[in-house]
Amino acid sequence: MVNAEEVRHTGGCHCGAVRYEMYAPRILNCVRCNCSICVKKQHLMYVPANKFKLIQGEENITTYTYNTHQAKHKFCKICGIHSFYMPRAYPGRYGVMVHCLDPGTVDEMLIEEFDGVNYETSLKAANEIKQ
Repeated sequence: MVNAEEVRHTGGCHCGAVRYEMYAPRILNCVRCNCSICVKKQHLMYVPANKFKLIQGEENITTYTYNTHQAKHKFCKICGIHSFYMPRAYPGRYGVMVHCLDPGTVDEMLIEEFDGVNYETSLKAANEIKQ
């Protein structure tokens, strides 16, 4: 269900083969993680699975996993752009690369730092703060 503060954002890969939509506020809460893969992928945000929909290109997506193989890093097999993934830290959510969103619906990005190098300790601390 979409609330009044949310707008429809669209995005996708460079070649246009993979497209998605998501519902989130115009001011996005983003995470900057320092783990080995996030440093290379840039900023991302998390959106509940019921607010994310792949609208084109499932056949053009391939998946990369590593280490625990829980996170599913999705990217276009044509142009190689990684525009979203399924994180291990937040089951039931999609991690969306904000730089892959189409222009016009994002007013601001609020960046929160996350120490992914020390993933287990940082995740535990973050969950304790939220409780």
